[in-house]
Amino acid sequence: MLTRIQTFIVALGLVLGLGTSVQAGDTILTLTHSGETRTFDRPALEALGTEKIETTTIWTEGTQVFEGVSLARLAQEVDAQDGKLLATAINDYTVEIPLSDAVEGGPIVAITMNGNEMSLRDKGPLWVVYPYDANADYRTEVIYSRSIWQLDRIEVVQ
Repeated sequence: MLTRIQTFIVALGLVLGLGTSVQAGDTILTLTHSGETRTFDRPALEALGTEKIETTTIWTEGTQVFEGVSLARLAQEVDAQDGKLLATAINDYTVEIPLSDAVEGGPIVAITMNGNEMSLRDKGPLWVVYPYDANADYRTEVIYSRSIWQLDRIEVVQ
């Protein structure tokens, strides 16, 4: 039987998302376009096809390997052809990403970093990551500001 202190520590860890992982069936991304909403758990998101980006970031040390679904594939999934993406984090922080960023070889919605799921503490469960090392154009303050972590929803708007 858990003591009150143990129960409090477990509850605090759950609230803060420390080390918690997402289970199959848990919605990790909500994608909205033209009034239609799609939800994805991890297996459904991975079923769209994943890509890897090996890059350094300004938030981590050394080269990291990210794997996730490309923004281009997500835009294709809802037939988004113009406008912008409003990417919102769990804490309701929102950034605008022009749909023109959703190109082949461009950013991904990372599901894993170095083969591991990302907890809330580690910028997860989802993080928009650009291939920063692949192109100097991806190493700007504007691009860094679009690299939202703890992502949980994207809305396509005009």
